[in-house]
Amino acid sequence: MSKKHVDGMARRGFLTLGAGALGFTNTGHAQTAPLQALDENTTVLANGKIHTMDAAGSVVNAVAIRHNRILAVGGAVPKAGGGVRLINLGGRTVVPGLVEPHIHIVSLGNRPGYHTILENTASIKEVQEALASRRKDVPEGAWITSMGGWHPNQWAEHRHPTLADLDAAVPDRPVMLYERFTGPAVTNSLGKKFFDAADAGAPAHPDIQKVKVSATGAIAAAGFGSGGPAASALFLLRNLQSLEDKKRSTSDAMRYSASVGLTALLDQVLFPTPGPLHPNQILSNLDQYRMYDAWLELHREGRTIVRLQTNFLQNQSDPALPELKERLRNQFQFFGDDMMQTGSIGEWAAPLNAGAVWEEAQRVVARAGWRN
Repeated sequence: MSKKHVDGMARRGFLTLGAGALGFTNTGHAQTAPLQALDENTTVLANGKIHTMDAAGSVVNAVAIRHNRILAVGGAVPKAGGGVRLINLGGRTVVPGLVEPHIHIVSLGNRPGYHTILENTASIKEVQEALASRRKDVPEGAWITSMGGWHPNQWAEHRHPTLADLDAAVPDRPVMLYERFTGPAVTNSLGKKFFDAADAGAPAHPDIQKVKVSATGAIAAAGFGSGGPAASALFLLRNLQSLEDKKRSTSDAMRYSASVGLTALLDQVLFPTPGPLHPNQILSNLDQYRMYDAWLELHREGRTIVRLQTNFLQNQSDPALPELKERLRNQFQFFGDDMMQTGSIGEWAAPLNAGAVWEEAQRVVARAGWRN
C-alpha cells in the first residue's frame, strides 16, 4: 500500500470502522497500554485480518503500535488525534514478520549492478520482462545484473538467454546474468562492448584472464580459486562499485526481504577472502572484514528496515586455527542492538572436509563459550 494511498484516506473512513468507539474493545486480549498512549508516535492498523499468533490462534481486525511495541489488539478502532497514523488495511491480512535463520543477504547487498530477482521466472520471456521492468529504475550507463539465485533449468527453454534476447529486453543498458558461484554468464551488446574493450586494453590486474565474450554473449565459467572468464567479468564489475553503490544494493535487498515477509535475518556469510579484490575470486568470495560496510553505514544512518544478525564463517585448514582463535578473542557474541548485532560461528568453524581440524575447531569454539 503506497504512502499516498494511506495518508490520503479521510479520517472519517477509519472511524466508521469502529462506530465512533473511544478505544479498543476487549476481545479476550489484554490491553497493554492506556488510550492516552495513542499519540503522534502511534500507528493503528485497522480493518484487516491480523493474525496474533496467540495460543488460541486469534485473528483480530485492528492493532495499535508505538515505538515498535504492540499497545493493544482487537475490536473497534479508536478515535485518534494528535497525529496518530491510521492505516486502513482494506481487508488485507497481516502476519508477524518471519525470521529467516539461514540466509546470505549481506552477500546480495555486495553484488555489483542493479540486481534483478529472477528466481520466480519460468521462461526466457519472463526473464526479459523482469529485466525490462528493472531498467525503469536504472540510470543511464549503469549495469543491470542478476547473479546467483537462478538456474537455466527453471526456464522452459533450459538455456541461458542470448545476447539477442538480452538486447531485445534492454538495448540501452549493459546487462550481465551470472549463474551460481562460478558462472557461466551472459551479457548483451553493451556489456560485450565493455568486456571487449577491457580485453583489448591494459590488464586491470596482473592475474586477470580474458573475458572473451562470444558472438552470442556467452562468458565461460571460472574455476574455484583458479579464475576464468566469468570471474574476470565479475572482477571488472566489482571494481566499478563505490560504497554508495553497495548501500543502494543493500537497501534493495532489505526491501525485497521485507516484501516477502522476512523481517529478521541470520546471515551465514560465504567463503571469506580478506584483502583486496582479485580476479580469481568468485561470487561466493567477499572480504570478511569489509563486506558489512554498507549495512553498518545504513544502520548508523537509521535506514535499516529489517533486523540482521551476522555469523562468522571460518574456513582455514591450518591445524593451529589462528584465524578462528583470533576471532574468538576479539569479537563478541550478540553485540549490537535490536536492528543489527553479531552472532556466533557459522556456517562452519573449519572446512567440513578438514577431518581432525574440523573436530578441533568445534572444541575451540565450545571452550570459548560460543555457539556454533
